[in-house]
Amino acid sequence: MNYLNELLFGLYPYVAGTIFLAGALLRFDHGQYTWKTGSSQMLSKHQMRLGSNLFHIGILVIFFGHLVGLLTPHWVYAPFISAGTKQVIAIIVGGIAGVMCLVGGAMLLHRRLTNPRVRATSSRADIVILALLVAQVSLGLLTIIPAMGHLDGGAMLNLAEWAQSIVFFKGGAAEHLAEIGLIYKLHILLGLTIVLVFPFTRLVHVWSAPLGYVGRRYQIVRRRA
Repeated sequence: MNYLNELLFGLYPYVAGTIFLAGALLRFDHGQYTWKTGSSQMLSKHQMRLGSNLFHIGILVIFFGHLVGLLTPHWVYAPFISAGTKQVIAIIVGGIAGVMCLVGGAMLLHRRLTNPRVRATSSRADIVILALLVAQVSLGLLTIIPAMGHLDGGAMLNLAEWAQSIVFFKGGAAEHLAEIGLIYKLHILLGLTIVLVFPFTRLVHVWSAPLGYVGRRYQIVRRRA
């Protein structure tokens, strides 16, 4: 069991991270014409605007919440808030964002599966990655149940120690998850798997955020007479 724990939470994160970085770089270098979102808005706007907005707002809050919450050392926020208080904030904010992401993702997945025009232009990877994201946010919401049973922040500190050990190449990372509940481990494993398949899906478009639009000159658009 210790060997499996070390394999899944000590080695697998680095395998997923290496493929994530190398795969994205190779795809950008050799397949730039495939580097796109593959938007289907022109085919059908039904459920698109609401579902997309809910999904993207929710997933951005979740991503940056995880990024700050897991990679910020405990001593940084300890003088201001306790670990228990931080966990309660994470449950509330993460729960709201998770529900938004789940509802939006479910709408987009339903649209992609049931709309004939959208389904015809969807690849297998499009459907699989969206289904994985919906499953991942569902697991994330399910972690709230055990988290409500121990509001001292102990489990959250172990998860943060694991994440920081992985990112900063500290030894014994997997040991921090030895006593963590199964639902947390499933959530982590699915998250790592999404990182692993990232370069082979439309998710690569997140590297190309259109920040240039913010500072570009305005365009004059006229209606046809």
